[in-house]
This record gives sequence, structure tokens and C-alpha cells, in this order.
Amino acid sequence: MSAAPDHSAYDVVVVGARAAGASTAFLLARAGLRVLLVDRGRYGSDTMSTHALMRGGVLQLSRWGLLDAIVAAGTPPVRLTTFRYSTDVVPVEIAPSFGVDALYAPRRTILDRVLVDAAVRAGVHTRFGAAVTDLCRNQAGVVTGVVGRTRDGERFGARARVVVGADGIWSSVAALVDAPVERRGTTANAVSYGYWSGLETNGYEWNFRPGAASGVIPTNDGLACVFAGAPRDRSGRGGMETLIRVVRDSSPELASRLAKASAPHEVRFFRGHPGFQRRSWGNGWALVGDAGYFKDPITAHGLTDALRDAELLARAILEVIGGVHEDVALAEYQATRDALSAELFDVTELIAGHQWTDEEIPALLVRLSRSMSAEVSALAALPALEAQPSG
Repeated sequence: MSAAPDHSAYDVVVVGARAAGASTAFLLARAGLRVLLVDRGRYGSDTMSTHALMRGGVLQLSRWGLLDAIVAAGTPPVRLTTFRYSTDVVPVEIAPSFGVDALYAPRRTILDRVLVDAAVRAGVHTRFGAAVTDLCRNQAGVVTGVVGRTRDGERFGARARVVVGADGIWSSVAALVDAPVERRGTTANAVSYGYWSGLETNGYEWNFRPGAASGVIPTNDGLACVFAGAPRDRSGRGGMETLIRVVRDSSPELASRLAKASAPHEVRFFRGHPGFQRRSWGNGWALVGDAGYFKDPITAHGLTDALRDAELLARAILEVIGGVHEDVALAEYQATRDALSAELFDVTELIAGHQWTDEEIPALLVRLSRSMSAEVSALAALPALEAQPSG
């Protein structure tokens, strides 16, 4: 990892080196910009995530030339998705489309490293273990850079034409620019998950019953991520007992298989957070990933959103650096993101709300599938990014 000198000048500083931030930095540097990537965490560390990629996410990695690294890390291909609701079991084969013939769910310790490593190869400077504490502004109030402190107490700063907040739901950048929430969800699913070994499974599994949902996501090292989601009032503080109970309520058949597999020593718990869309651009700044747009994890689409929006924002920033005004380029980024997200947001809200019946959930899942297909078509139509000089 290369460390950036203090008070260096960049075209872009990206705050947050996870999926959205690392992807944005990679695409900008590959297009010729000087980029600094800052993250308060450690390189390659794990993070809370169910980490399933839908077709749009796999398509992005393929378009960027990074899918081979995910496959080489031993990430198993997923060629079947099975839906269970009421008494129905509906298997759906992953048909080849837009060059994607399988889905993947890499552990975040793999995906995030692949993205950061690609960014570094493209010329991105990185600072891990460094927290941004404030933004620099000129006399007109335009954001012109960042200041912060490393884990060792060292102060640092960097100037930039654009500062990108990719630092999650509780984004410091969003707070520092006072980015307003323009759309707010009303539901919040609590999710428990852990990694089982020796679990008999075949591809992604999604189980839905009123008040309980669960799933299986095959991942690296022969493990399967098993998650259980339910309304907050049914989830308590999470833990293994809650996970097994919700799995049993949503799919007794999966609960039976879990009993025969090797359970994890630890179960992680996400208390839930209502979805939102923040205003995601301003004079000298932009937001991407969960910092700008978040929805309930029950539809497992967050990572795909992150990779999608990274490219949308990278394209807009390249236009800004090239002379297009932010009011045009960055506003168009958000407008495109919001248009692609509207139906996904709506149907996720309905599913996460658990107010549907066994008879209604199939139609909601069809709506979800159609909205994802529209997103894939939009991504496939994007032309390749061309390199541009910084400046």
C-alpha cells in the first residue's frame, strides 16, 4: 500500500475503501485521475455483510476485468436460485445473459481486497487506519479537501477537486456537508447471520413466510452464509437462538439441514435501519454506496448497488474534471441512481415490512426480479470508460 504525503493535491479524495469507495477510486484512477483513498479501518478486514452479488454486480466486475480474481480466490459459482414460500419450492436456473453465466458471493475479505488492489495498481494512493475529521472549504463554501488523523495520532490533509463520501450508513462526510435525506423508508428488518460448514446446499436459497425470512449464500472455503431476518420486535438481540427460530419459521427444511451441519462459533447481528436516499452531491462533494443510498438487506442487493453506483459516480466526476459543471454532471448521477433504484427501493420496503401474505409474496418477488433485470440492461448499455488526463 502506498501512503499519501500530507497536503498533497488530488483530483479526488475518496473516504471509505469498501466496495463502493474502492470501486470508485479504481475507475477514476484507471481513467487517468490522481486519487487518494482513505479508510479508518484496516486493509482487507471483514465487515458486516451478506455479500451476495446479483447479476448486475457480477456484470460490473466482469466489465472491469476483476471477475477472474474473484473466481481465482475459490469463490464458488452459483447457477441456481431456489425460492420457498408457503408450500411452494421454485428453483430458477441462472441463464447466461450479458456474458454472465453464474452469480458469486465472495467474502468481503476477498472482494474488498480485490477492489483495493486493483485501485492501487491503477495508481490510487491509500491511507488505511486514518479517519477524516473535517472537510476543507474555500471562502465560497465549496469543499476543497479533507483533514484527519491516523490511528497513531498523526495529522494529515489532502486537497481535491471532489471529495467522495463512501463511508457507510453513518457517513461522516454526509454529516459534515449536512446532506439531507430526500426519501426515507419506514421498515427495518433485524438480521442475524453466521457461516456454516458441511451444509448441503445448491446455490442461493431465499425463504419467505409472513414475519420470517431466511437464506443461504454459498461462499469461500466451503462455507455457507445463513441469514435470518424478521421484524425488530421478533429479533431481540439476535444470536444463535434467534437465528434458528426465524429459520425454522421460514423454512423447517433448512432448519433440519442446519442441525446436521457444523454451526459457527459466532453469529453476527444487524439491528436494522430504515432505508433512505440522501442528496448525494454538492459543490465539491458527492456520496456513493450506503452513504448516499441504503435499503433493507432482506433483498441482498446492497453490494450490487454499490458497484453500480461507483461507475455512475465515476463517470460524473470525470465530466466535472473535464469541465462540466457539478450542477449538471453530479445532479445527473443522482438522478440516474434514483431512477434505477426507485422500484428496487419500493419492493424492498414492501418485503421488509412483512405485511404480505403467502399468496402475495410471489408477485413481490416477480417485481423484484423485473427491477433487477432493468438495472442489468442499463449497466450493459454503458460504454467503456475512456482514459482522461487529470487536471
